[in-house]
Amino acid sequence: MAYELRVRYGPIEPNRSGYLAVSPLHSMYWEESGNANGQPILFLHGGPGSGTDPSHRCFFDPAAYRIILFDQRGCGKSRPHAELKENTTWDLVQDIEKLRKHLDVAAWIVFGGSWGSTLALAYAETCPAMVKGLILRGIFLCRPSDLEWFYQSGASYIFPDEWEKFVDPIPQSERKNLIKAYYKRLTSSDPQEQITAARAWAGWEGATLNLRFNASMFQAFTQDSRAGAIARIESHYFIHGGFFKTKNWLIENIDAIRQIPAILVHGRYDVICPFESAWALHQAWPEAKLEIIPDAGHSAGEPGIADALIRATDAFRRRSDVNG
Repeated sequence: MAYELRVRYGPIEPNRSGYLAVSPLHSMYWEESGNANGQPILFLHGGPGSGTDPSHRCFFDPAAYRIILFDQRGCGKSRPHAELKENTTWDLVQDIEKLRKHLDVAAWIVFGGSWGSTLALAYAETCPAMVKGLILRGIFLCRPSDLEWFYQSGASYIFPDEWEKFVDPIPQSERKNLIKAYYKRLTSSDPQEQITAARAWAGWEGATLNLRFNASMFQAFTQDSRAGAIARIESHYFIHGGFFKTKNWLIENIDAIRQIPAILVHGRYDVICPFESAWALHQAWPEAKLEIIPDAGHSAGEPGIADALIRATDAFRRRSDVNG
């Protein structure tokens, strides 16, 4: 009998939504959908900078879960848009705690992919008592080697045609540090210089997301309003090394979450976040279950990855150690 891949649950609308002032400058958009009395589960989007999407609600059984989404600082509907001031990993960790208290959640399952996995790990290692379980996809540890791979030398050998487009806005004399060169342009006072750089930065990411090129996803990534937030906020975080104190902070602090049930899902042919990242995390944290998707890249929309994520959320729904 052939194995049938699971697909996401059907579209749902939020039960309620709002804005939470997390600083004098930033107001964070949040929303809830699904079962108001169900198991709370928090979705952390990627980027940093990409924001949430209605499809993100559909990884979870709406009859079982209280589904909570929010747009991180500067992203999506949060205000002000694409703002870099007061925008660090540790600001976001504090924001998650403010949201948890605002929504009167005792503890929750945390679900995050790509940068969302980075933030989920940082939050869980800082506030382990508040996390009942972790479901992480496309593991990104934000180490210097991870940034070097995608933004300097590594992925460029797999996608040389798209890489040529990425480096095109940068003079040859500045290509030894492309993150720095892009950050300079993405924080320029010249709006045209900013948008030219943002389109190229977001285009590089959009072209490499999937095992097979996805035109609709590429178009979504490169729309000017979204590209600006993605490029500005990513370059801001990456030029600062994710604001981590050490190069391998997330693995160095893994003991804080060793007892938390966790499922790691990673595509074998992920070019943005190579599988080595998930393998390194699993080697340090063997208690976490690792699922390798053999025919997938980075995107949560890859059929095999979506299947694994939905099976993971369904499995956590049934676990007594999570729902007890």
